[in-house]
Amino acid sequence: MNTLDTLPVTLDDVLKAQELLEGIITKTPIESSRALGAMVGGEVFFKCENLQRAGSFKVRGAYVRMARLSPEEKKRGVVAASAGNHAQGVAVAAKSLGIKARIYMPLGVALPKLAATRSHGAEVVLHGHNVDEALAEAQRYANETGAVFVHPFDNVDVVAGQGTVGLEILDQVPNVDTILMGVGGGGLLAGVAVAVKARARELGREIRIIGVQAENAAAYPPSLAADALVPLKKVSTMADGIAVGRPGQLPFSIIRELVDDVVTVSEDSLARALIFLLERAKMVVEPAGAVGVAALMDGKIENPGTTAVILSGGNIDPMLMLKVIQRGLSAAGRYMTVRMMLDDRPGSLATIARIIAENDANVTGLDHTRVGGAISMGDVSITVNLETKGHEHSEQVLAALRAEGFHPIVVH
Repeated sequence: MNTLDTLPVTLDDVLKAQELLEGIITKTPIESSRALGAMVGGEVFFKCENLQRAGSFKVRGAYVRMARLSPEEKKRGVVAASAGNHAQGVAVAAKSLGIKARIYMPLGVALPKLAATRSHGAEVVLHGHNVDEALAEAQRYANETGAVFVHPFDNVDVVAGQGTVGLEILDQVPNVDTILMGVGGGGLLAGVAVAVKARARELGREIRIIGVQAENAAAYPPSLAADALVPLKKVSTMADGIAVGRPGQLPFSIIRELVDDVVTVSEDSLARALIFLLERAKMVVEPAGAVGVAALMDGKIENPGTTAVILSGGNIDPMLMLKVIQRGLSAAGRYMTVRMMLDDRPGSLATIARIIAENDANVTGLDHTRVGGAISMGDVSITVNLETKGHEHSEQVLAALRAEGFHPIVVH
């Protein structure tokens, strides 16, 4: 029997989930990207789950899981834990189904995600300093009260619901060769892999499915290499939507059989991808939703052909966006912070300003300090924030400063 027929989630499960979601979720648009296509030498399409209800794909799996509860289970209510997207998905699904929802979120959760979850009618309880602690408390509450625990990825109904994204992509881009998406616990990647690989078998063709993780939160590569779940000791990434330290057992059992590869991207690559999506695609996407774009921009995918990238969510905290934009501009050579020591005498600062102006850079901020542990008497430390036009232009400005006898140190 073929592997596809023996997996815990099948194409038939995904098709039934699609029927259940009819009229509930948005069939999100697919947008072509000529700019990214030119970079990789093929057609690239964005599957815009950032425009889904509640801002991410998570509502798909949450609704399928909760719609299939018995009347008695629905009466007991549901409980979940999340730093954002799963919380909002569960809250929206619960409101649609008339089910009481209690959701645990970490103490440091972004305020927009907290407010959005509450606005959908869920009871929110802040607990713990990370998602794992919130999950443990949610499970304890479920055991104590009988509320149904809705896991973010380790459940057959959830995986089947997420797989409906794959069916939509096949309808919208029938000639797709490669599908990319972020992976945390693995629910989306597993569901899409089941749906797409089964349909590809029916069509007698190959479609590659590739997961992408932030390199500081990449539990899947070592787990796949060991053919066993390998939890990470530490997770640190701006992509909070995929900041999962241990793969889900159910998704892992599917991913190891069906997924062609899982690659990783750096935080700087993520920041550059977000800037690209804002500037060239006019898309607001959270870091977890941009990892596929980062992988393409980094050249991590060989011969991608016609590619669909799932922009899995758009729920980004505005404060994080400010930091990401600055980091992305810096990584692209378009923003630079330079520190210099100089003699504390009239005209020194004017000379630096002249050099910067002559080299067509723009000062956005300046700090002038005479007092500090490393500052000698008669010296002054200045820190200058600059807008530049790329790495080559940045080097031109630095070379001009050095030519005048200054010793600039790039600090950001």
